[in-house]
Amino acid sequence: MRSVPISSAGLVLAVTALHSGVVAAQGPGGPSSVEPSAIRAVPAETTIAALTDPNWQTPRTSWGDPSFEGVWSTDDMRGVGTSRNPRYGTRESLTPEEFAERAGRDEAGMDRAVNTETFLRNEWGIRTFGYTSLVVDPPDGRIPEMTEAGRARAGNRDRGTFGPGPFERFEDFTLYDRCITRGVMGSILPVIYGNGLRIAQTPDTFAISYEMIHDTRIVPLDGRPHVSDDIRQYMGNARGYWDGDTLVIETKNFTDETSIGANGNGTRHSERMTITERLTRVDPDMIEYIATVEDPVTYTAPFTVRLMITAQPDYQTYEYSCHEGNGAVGHSLSGERAYERQVEEAIAAGLPIPPRGGMNVYGPPEEGAEIFNINELE
Repeated sequence: MRSVPISSAGLVLAVTALHSGVVAAQGPGGPSSVEPSAIRAVPAETTIAALTDPNWQTPRTSWGDPSFEGVWSTDDMRGVGTSRNPRYGTRESLTPEEFAERAGRDEAGMDRAVNTETFLRNEWGIRTFGYTSLVVDPPDGRIPEMTEAGRARAGNRDRGTFGPGPFERFEDFTLYDRCITRGVMGSILPVIYGNGLRIAQTPDTFAISYEMIHDTRIVPLDGRPHVSDDIRQYMGNARGYWDGDTLVIETKNFTDETSIGANGNGTRHSERMTITERLTRVDPDMIEYIATVEDPVTYTAPFTVRLMITAQPDYQTYEYSCHEGNGAVGHSLSGERAYERQVEEAIAAGLPIPPRGGMNVYGPPEEGAEIFNINELE
């Protein structure tokens, strides 16, 4: 696999954008109604201290390791699609015009969230990145095709309450629906809210607590071996070590009951999946996160995801009491029983069988929005 470090190539994009006068965001149908803030004026990756400040040094803990401690978020990555739109080809960066469109959408999304949405608001972050996709390897920026065995695992359960059912038992729902876990990748990929994470360190341990669904991963750094292959865990068994200033986390011993999509939705991977994560502090407010997924049972090739974990002003992570008030499973099961009664009544009355219900609870996508398919991470 090729290494995918940060690149100074993005600096050219920033300079081009500034000299071309691209300041007000241009949407697909013309100028956006909300101009991007100054912090969105250039791609955020071009402002990274490790690239722009020759005197910048990685912050250290009291015992000398690179410091990642604090509260972070992936809100800034919301505008970047997971798999790359084919129109970008093998380009990893947007053109100035494309970036301006995205910055305008991000700013408009934040304005809408702050000023018009209800208590269940979207979170948009404060920066806009110029990446064409989160997937950076293969070079086309797309999740590789699934194997025949991987495709055979697909089913309605992959979307849980967002899918068409039928809902007969608890196993017809995702672990996300059931407030159990979103898996390793599902916990880091940006979604509409709850993208916070808290990192704590000791000399021999690294801990990551995810805001949504409340998972905490404890990663030993003391060189101990992985547990026996007989032991399987939703979040796998993680072991970490330092490669210079980069923390490498190797995780294996997964179950085959989680998925790698946003919020842990999507076709489930196999027990043979391994994930290698690399975290590098590249700025006072940014951690570069690169994760390579290998699952030869499910995917025809490995793939690598890159995103930036960033600091947000005054961001706090609160208790995510998912089970309390979670009606997803109960309401879906009761709705299924109600539908069955409607079918029985229609048959008894000699009437056509009523269609199953179903709707997109988020409504139609906005023009030009980055869209992904839950099963294909697009």
